[in-house]
Amino acid sequence: MLRRQAARGALAPQSTFRITRTFCQDDTESFGALTRDYNPVHYEQRWVAHKGMRAPICHGLLVGSMLCEVGGQLGWLASGMSFRFRRPVYFGDTVTCELTIRSIDARFCATADCVLTNQQGEVVVTAMLEGYLPDRDEQALLQAMMDEGDPTNGARR
Repeated sequence: MLRRQAARGALAPQSTFRITRTFCQDDTESFGALTRDYNPVHYEQRWVAHKGMRAPICHGLLVGSMLCEVGGQLGWLASGMSFRFRRPVYFGDTVTCELTIRSIDARFCATADCVLTNQQGEVVVTAMLEGYLPDRDEQALLQAMMDEGDPTNGARR
């Protein structure tokens, strides 16, 4: 589990962070209800068959949101994200998200590349992220939060 890496000073160009998640139908139903995206490609087998797919697929942004787990644990404040959806992700697929910091400037403005692959090693999503990493004072605050048990971090549960 990725946990508050910024507090540990692990942020530098070429730093890479990796998480894995298996998606299920409940994830897609919850995401659809939250976003009100009820495209039948996520729910209806007849529609899916007409589109030439073997089964309903997960929402692309649901899968792409894996980079939010990484970014959230880093304390990254995103200012932009760009996604390319390359292959469908089906219920039961296990996806690995690998985020690599490309650059960090003196103001802690950073860019990163993200590649998400399925259990066959096929690229399903690529993304680019830009925004702000925690500065030195914020890194110290994150460390203090961790020392207190990190009460705002749901990933610690």
